Amino acid sequence: MSTEQIFGLENPFASEDITPPFNDEWEAKRRVAKALRKLTEALVTSTPSIAEMQAIAEQLEDTATNFTHSERIYGRRDWAASGAHGNYGQVSHELNPLAGWSNPLAPPLNSWIDGKTARGTCRCGWAYEGPPGSVHGGVVAAIFDQFLGMAQLMGDQPGMTGYIHVNYHNRTPLNTELTLEGKYIKVEGRKNFIRGEMFADGVMTASAEGLFVQPRGGMKALTTHETALKNTPR
Repeated sequence: MSTEQIFGLENPFASEDITPPFNDEWEAKRRVAKALRKLTEALVTSTPSIAEMQAIAEQLEDTATNFTHSERIYGRRDWAASGAHGNYGQVSHELNPLAGWSNPLAPPLNSWIDGKTARGTCRCGWAYEGPPGSVHGGVVAAIFDQFLGMAQLMGDQPGMTGYIHVNYHNRTPLNTELTLEGKYIKVEGRKNFIRGEMFADGVMTASAEGLFVQPRGGMKALTTHETALKNTPR
């Protein structure tokens, strides 16, 4: 299997086409992530006694310590390189901070390509609150960054974020299914311009335009550069 097949460097967003867990390990990790999301929601919305919270903290500290004693893998490249956890796209589908089903930080965002339109759905709970009852504006921007990046699947030269310009039209409500739509605007050399819109109950809450630039030599050039840095004497 080639390096490109392992790391998915020809299109690092290909993970969005993969929804089932790669193996039982990821299925179990998704269960842990789901429990942590539930715990986070409870933490920011409940008021147990101080004694109860101290007891919960002690249990969680013990659990976290036990976790650290297991084998550790740092970074999605190394997860993929091990060969036992899926390719880069599959690993990204689990660990991405916005769309990873095994990452408790992620809402998560689910997105896909429908013809010439990118589509997505997301639901943000109380942990993501900014203005009262509304999703934090920075979270909205982060969701657009991930979603518009995924929309590059409609093209053939995926790149990295140059900028994201977000317009906030209405508040984005919490605990509501948010839908997203994205389309290519134009391509200029290595530059991809993509527009996206976010809706809640049919009302547009935000829109964004993103510029994504393919590195010289393509995405695989990033890995070559990283390997060179690792091998450079200090």
